[in-house]
Amino acid sequence: MTDVVIVERAGGIAILRLNRPDRLNALSMALAKAIAATLIELDNDDTVRGIVLTGAGDRAFCAGVDLHEAREMQVADIESWFGTACNVYRQILLTDKPVIAALNGIAAGGGFQMALVSDQRIAHPGARMGQPEINAAIPSIMGSYWMSLHLGWSKNQELSMSGRLMEAEEAHGLGLINHMVAADQVIAKACEVAETLAAKPSVAWARTKARFREIALAGFDEAFRAGVLGQQEAYAKGEPQAVIDAFMASRGGGATS
Repeated sequence: MTDVVIVERAGGIAILRLNRPDRLNALSMALAKAIAATLIELDNDDTVRGIVLTGAGDRAFCAGVDLHEAREMQVADIESWFGTACNVYRQILLTDKPVIAALNGIAAGGGFQMALVSDQRIAHPGARMGQPEINAAIPSIMGSYWMSLHLGWSKNQELSMSGRLMEAEEAHGLGLINHMVAADQVIAKACEVAETLAAKPSVAWARTKARFREIALAGFDEAFRAGVLGQQEAYAKGEPQAVIDAFMASRGGGATS
């Protein structure tokens, strides 16, 4: 294990906590690799019945990509960089055990996408979620793909093209959040849901999850390729770099999207 993730246990449920609270748990490459590796480890651990994903602190589940890394990205590195982040989404889908997202604050961009590919999402009033990439001059392609599995075309367009964040109540109304509870109950509820799903008959659970996995991954490679090409074009023009510079200047060196 690495210190960018922390694993705690609540009985048979493993709580995988993204541990970069000073960066709003922004998805750095080190964090992305650690999440994927830890998911594999927990999925192979017979003492683990389910997994809860959450963030350290009380401000964010994950606020998106780490802007310091994003600012320094070169066009030639885009495919590897984007692939490392996207591998987290893929690994969540590949995890056979229940994976529940406990949204303890903002879930934006990469954090929003991690939540969307989890088996269920628990949040509290005050949490926000959405796909703000377009406002950072990054094409909203992988996120719009995951949203297409949850939402209709019009709402997907609105969220992808505006980049606005939804309040928890709106996301709950759209079905993106399965359970709304008080902030101090988010982890407990997520563990409860994980336990409930883990107790389902094994073959029925495995085949049901596998079918959702097949559907979700059917368009993954196409979305990934489109995302790579879109980001390469945007970075070649210098637009994300300019937006990130302006954002950091306004925040005195802020870290996340």
